Amino acid sequence: MNRSHLSSHGRALLNRRHFLNDAAQGLAGIALTQLLTKSRLLASEGDHSPIRPVVQPDHPLAPRAAHFAPKAKRVVVIFCSGAVSHIDSWDYKPELIRLDGQPMPGQKEGFVTFQGENGNLAAPLYPFRPRGQSGKMVSDLFPQLADMADEMCFLHSMTAKSNTHGPAENQMSTGFIFDGFPSMGSWASYALGSEAEDLPAFVAIPDPRGVPQAGVNNWSNGFLPAVFQGTPFNAQKPIYNLSVPAGVSRTADSAARDLLQRLNERHLEKYPGDFELSARIASYELAAKMQLSVPEVSDLSRESKTTLADYGVDDPDPIRSGFAKNCVLARRLLERGVRFVQLFNGAYAMGEGIGNWDGHKKLKEQYDKHAPILDRPAAALLRDLEQRGLLEDTLVVWTTEFGRMPTFQKGASGRDHNPNGFTVWLAGAGVKRGFSYGATDDLGFKAVADVATIYDLHATILHLLGLDHERLSYYHNGIERRLTDVHGRVLREILTQS
Repeated sequence: MNRSHLSSHGRALLNRRHFLNDAAQGLAGIALTQLLTKSRLLASEGDHSPIRPVVQPDHPLAPRAAHFAPKAKRVVVIFCSGAVSHIDSWDYKPELIRLDGQPMPGQKEGFVTFQGENGNLAAPLYPFRPRGQSGKMVSDLFPQLADMADEMCFLHSMTAKSNTHGPAENQMSTGFIFDGFPSMGSWASYALGSEAEDLPAFVAIPDPRGVPQAGVNNWSNGFLPAVFQGTPFNAQKPIYNLSVPAGVSRTADSAARDLLQRLNERHLEKYPGDFELSARIASYELAAKMQLSVPEVSDLSRESKTTLADYGVDDPDPIRSGFAKNCVLARRLLERGVRFVQLFNGAYAMGEGIGNWDGHKKLKEQYDKHAPILDRPAAALLRDLEQRGLLEDTLVVWTTEFGRMPTFQKGASGRDHNPNGFTVWLAGAGVKRGFSYGATDDLGFKAVADVATIYDLHATILHLLGLDHERLSYYHNGIERRLTDVHGRVLREILTQS
């Protein structure tokens, strides 16, 4: 009897010979497809096969070509740690003003979000006014940044995956809520290298008050080679362990470095193709060059008095002047070819809202202190980039890790965490000016129109750098990893046509 005939239940009985033959053909087909893909013979307009940058082991930060013509040559991200309240700053909600003090419609009494029970709706704590030619409604929380509204492209429908600061900061910087993934600046330097010979491709500038809650994860290289991690320094303490040791002359230091370089080169000859070794050597060589370049780029005395005054460097408050100096430093780094600068405003501190924007209890009292630290220097940075012609090919991104509730927390005058809808804005290279995209509901609680994700934001940033987020990858632990994981789309609606 033929063992491949149909059973009484209509199912084909297994034939061992046919099974092995089919399996062999299937494996052969998979192998052929893989070979054709590697040879780019299957490539098409919709091709999503990985494009891994060709990194020179002995010069890992050498400039590399983008996938297509970029709009932006460089990026600066202003990251406000602690979750700035969108409804008290950028997202105007007249209905929230009208319903001030009333229970939130559709919510049962005592509903709990992140920290605890919520009370009634609370109107914005700062008045909103129309700004510039666009008439964009922006609050008085940031008066100088508000004056720049015509330069900004607002994303009012951003959403996050976590309502906890650390994981949410991780996602905004790396695309994942977990530790161990490369930051967006690391992906940019991995893909494009550096235009600067004597400075890092990626610099992180922590707030004068300290590091954000997720700490070094915000500028980590994750599983990418260590040479692509962000280098943290600021205008107050430029870099760690870079100065020539006390008691060692420059001549002796130079001679020691020359000897070390020769020894490293000999060792590398014995182990050709050792990327980690060559990258480490390249990092040491860059550190040596930075002994000269960092003091120069951090020397703000080279700036005019007018420029320093515009940023607020002369402010008597050390935190305000410290952040102002960091903003000047960011511009100087961008001018000198640094590819990606991540500028932090706000730092992790025990206690509500002491060092950042986490306004649970007394939001207005806290924001009255924090807003002036950010507003004047950040607005000056935007103006300075524009006046110097740098804004044409520099992308500026202002962000925070999530938003805040339209209600006050019960028994307090502050707002709880809200990842369901918040605002991010961009300015400069390739984005529309004086434009708003997406919307939260009438109370600012949840994104409801053109809902955007952090994956979409990252895809758009990479696109403006000339990179296809679906094809920029790194093979790690059996997976082609991407900044956007398996998600994300470019927000083409916010991009200029030219």
